[in-house]
Amino acid sequence: MDLTMPQLPLSAASCVVLAAIAFLMIVLIRAVTQEAVPSFQVELSEAEAQDSISAAKYTPSKSSTTDQIPCYDPGNMQLLGHLPAMTSAQVKSVVADAQTAAKEWKHSSFKQRKLLLKAILKYTVEHQQQICRVSSRDSGKTAVDAALGEVMVTCEKIWWLIKHGQKWLKPEHRSAGIMMFYKSARVEYHPVGVVGAIVPWNYPFHNIFNPLSAAVYSGNAIVIKVSEHASWSSLYYGRIIKAALKSVGAPEHLVQIVTGYAEAGNALVTSGVNKLIFVGSTEIGKKVMQAAAQNLTPVVLELGGKDAFIICDDANLAETVPTAMKGAFFSCGQNCAGAERFFVQEAVYDDFLNQVAEVTKKMRQGPALGGGPIDCGAMCMPGLAEKVADLVGDAVQHGAKVDFHFSYQKEQ
Repeated sequence: MDLTMPQLPLSAASCVVLAAIAFLMIVLIRAVTQEAVPSFQVELSEAEAQDSISAAKYTPSKSSTTDQIPCYDPGNMQLLGHLPAMTSAQVKSVVADAQTAAKEWKHSSFKQRKLLLKAILKYTVEHQQQICRVSSRDSGKTAVDAALGEVMVTCEKIWWLIKHGQKWLKPEHRSAGIMMFYKSARVEYHPVGVVGAIVPWNYPFHNIFNPLSAAVYSGNAIVIKVSEHASWSSLYYGRIIKAALKSVGAPEHLVQIVTGYAEAGNALVTSGVNKLIFVGSTEIGKKVMQAAAQNLTPVVLELGGKDAFIICDDANLAETVPTAMKGAFFSCGQNCAGAERFFVQEAVYDDFLNQVAEVTKKMRQGPALGGGPIDCGAMCMPGLAEKVADLVGDAVQHGAKVDFHFSYQKEQ
């Protein structure tokens, strides 16, 4: 698995970030090795353990199937297998098991919750390569993108909860006011029960462990519906979760993963979960909120946008260009904060454009695993490459000029 740094230029700011990441990893490694944190092992399949595998090619079918989910590597279309598309009844059964686990876990101590997160953190730090490989194979991103966008951010969030979570969940005293001077007031935080999470395909590891870590640390169970476009990786990540739960004596059904299409997602929303998290498009977010409103289920939405990158005429282009390139090409732009629009002031427009074009010409694109070092992997969701090509074509028709482009052949 190649972790070679990409061809993108490294600015001083980028070097500082990389140094900070290296320091954080040292801190985390020391933290999880200097105390009695449970260790566990998770068995790997061939596709999870090897960069190069022999597998049949997947050919998308025009006739849709509703009972199973085809899983494949978007970088080379190798078939990885099929997972069940769970029915509404199956999802609700999973939620019922989680409700039982939640009743037990709400009485757990912060010590036990921290131990669970430390066990997950320890495994993550010690098995970064496997975690990145599985993410790359399922979502098409490069190993470097997986290391930064999957492992690092997940480790940092878990570490923050371990260090600071208990402080922010303790009761907080409030003034009762003059008229109620003889009373005391406080805010208490209690587990809600079962949290439901519907997560997207762009960061399969982080999108599972991000809501998981906060939910279990605050005393809740959680049921996570993963995207049908990145379900294969949930097999390995699910085994990690089961092993971690067992290692600290947590309920078996405290964290569960469901797979499926819209039926499974709607079932989770309407199943009676006590809180819901949705990460995805604005269009689907509206539907989730509408369905959740039937039970007055509290909803947290993280929706897509049209992130603008603005370059002013006093910008230091030596610092700005690497950041702009990362914003555009990190994980092939499949990033919730990826730059989708660039506004450049006229005084620096030509210089900025020339520098960006020069770097782009040196970039390498290809499958994330089994080949040489690359800068851009594959676009994960079917139809995204065609959509980008159509956008470029539309822009050209309206007067845009293409200075450089990668070759692209539309699938028939």
